[in-house]
Amino acid sequence: MKSLLPTFWGEGGALRALQDEVDRVFNDYSKGMPTALKFGEVKFPALDVSETDKALEVSVELPGVAKDDVDVSLVGRSLVVKGEKKSETDRSEKDWHVVERSFGSFRRVVPLGFDADVGKVEATFEDGVLKVRIEKPEEAATNASKIEIKEKLAS
Repeated sequence: MKSLLPTFWGEGGALRALQDEVDRVFNDYSKGMPTALKFGEVKFPALDVSETDKALEVSVELPGVAKDDVDVSLVGRSLVVKGEKKSETDRSEKDWHVVERSFGSFRRVVPLGFDADVGKVEATFEDGVLKVRIEKPEEAATNASKIEIKEKLAS
C-alpha cells in the first residue's frame, strides 16, 4: 500500500499549501517589528516583568520616545503604561524607499494581582527604557501557598 503522507506534505500537497499560507501570514505580520509587537496601528512596546519577594519590576523598551511623552499610572489592580512616539519628519517631503520605523500611540497594561500603594511605586526613564518598581503589600508577599507535586500513580 502506498503512503498518502507525501501527497499531503509533499510539494503541491494540501497540508504543504496550508503550512505555506500560515508561514506567509506570520511573516507578513512580523515585518518591521524588531522591538515591538504591532496589531493594526496600535503598537505594543516590548516589556519584561520580574518579581521578588518584596516587589514587582517592569521594564519597558521605548526607543525614540521622550520621557514627557510617557504616562505611568495605577488603574485598579493594574499598571498602565501609555504614550506616544512622535514622528520626526513629514513623510510627504521625500520619496521613501524603506519605512520600518513606527510612530504613534501605545498602551500596555500589566495586571498586578494586588492593590498597590501609589506611594510605593518608583519609575525611572533612562536610555529609552522605562523601569517601574512596585512594592508589594505585606499580605501579597505572605499570601502564597505552596502546592505539593505528587508522582503519578501507576494504573
